[in-house]
Amino acid sequence: MQDLPTARGPLSEILIKMLASNELPPELNYFEDIVQEALRIDTDIFYSEDLQLALFVLYELHYSGFDQVTDDWEWHPPLLALRNRIEKRFETRLRDALGKLPQPSANAQTVADALFAMSQDATGPSVSSYVARNASLEQVREFLVHKSIYQLKEADPHTWAIPRLSGRAKSALVEIQTDEYGGGIPGRTHAELFARTMQGVDLESDFGAYIDMIPAITLASVNVISLFGLHRRHRGAACGHLAIYEMTSSIPNAKYARGFRRLGFDTGVTAYFDEHVEADAVHEQIAGRDLAGGLIEADPTLVDSVFFGAATVVLLDGLVGQWQMDAWRSGHSSLLAVSRALT
Repeated sequence: MQDLPTARGPLSEILIKMLASNELPPELNYFEDIVQEALRIDTDIFYSEDLQLALFVLYELHYSGFDQVTDDWEWHPPLLALRNRIEKRFETRLRDALGKLPQPSANAQTVADALFAMSQDATGPSVSSYVARNASLEQVREFLVHKSIYQLKEADPHTWAIPRLSGRAKSALVEIQTDEYGGGIPGRTHAELFARTMQGVDLESDFGAYIDMIPAITLASVNVISLFGLHRRHRGAACGHLAIYEMTSSIPNAKYARGFRRLGFDTGVTAYFDEHVEADAVHEQIAGRDLAGGLIEADPTLVDSVFFGAATVVLLDGLVGQWQMDAWRSGHSSLLAVSRALT
């Protein structure tokens, strides 16, 4: 559980006030006028602080929720209608940005090869190389804050896909997620390892502790996983997202570990990254061939969905990296509310 965040615009303001008051709106179209105005004003939803925060809040009702908010809100029709309006704009923006997607044949190895090619073609600023060689202590702490909004609940959004799969793909996803959750050993989930990394650099490790500092583009990169996970029609996208996520993880995590060691930290801080170097080198093979490839072999109609999910990782992670690197090269913080110290 967590506190509700501070609003960033008219839509998130009315949503957060309503959730805090626990007064449920009676009409299905209660939010219609204000969401229509928010969608009209914000031309690029990727960078809309108001819309991305509102979407994040709506999604969090399906996870651990908020301390002040009753669980009755989770499936309340006006909130689902609001979420649907924002999701439509978000998905349209993603489709427009991605353009034509790969269409490999329904063969597991062919699918895996196409995904590996997509991961290798990813361009954009290398945050991992910067962390390894140049980042200051303050910058690596900022880097952890950006990552915390997903890593402190790592694996949960993709797990929504398990009951929507069958056969080879389902077995592959369960195998990957079992490792993500530490094989059932308390204290070994990847989210817990990341929490210890944050504690090791004197950051708060409660999920959402820094939500008011995390910019819209970073929220967008996390919101998209919930979008995929919470909709059965996006089960292919959830699998494609996880596949490319695993394929692009091992080498950057080795660099992150190197950067933290350069700054004098030991395995108490680097264990999270060290774990991913080894685990994701195995996961990328399972995710490419058995998860994504097995899913498309079983249902060739999901090829577009799988590669849509994969392509969003390359797109949004690249934009998040660009945001961070642009700020750091300019000598500025990459976070919002920079007046608040990272404590």
